[in-house]
Amino acid sequence: MGPACARLIDELGYDPGDGLPELPDAAAARRLGRGLARGAIVAARVAGQPVAVARLGSGRLVVVTDACPHDGGRISDGFVDGERLVCARHGWELEARDGRCERACKLRE
Repeated sequence: MGPACARLIDELGYDPGDGLPELPDAAAARRLGRGLARGAIVAARVAGQPVAVARLGSGRLVVVTDACPHDGGRISDGFVDGERLVCARHGWELEARDGRCERACKLRE
């Protein structure tokens, strides 16, 4: 990585070449999610902010901030378990409501 790329990453807070889709708004994130199968989760950015787009077991689509409230790990690196999102870093199960992860339900054993 050259100095110009390193400076961009430092100033923007992310690597613009990391392959994540850049979406203009939450409606675009929901459109992205239309093609997701139940239990699928993908990473994207909405207006520069990282989000996780997931299709829950019920078929409900959620768009949440892509950061675990426990320690900031990427939710999109985890998986969907029924109606919950599971963080890959420490196995925290998270309920997704109103576009946010409301609480850690339990630590997966």
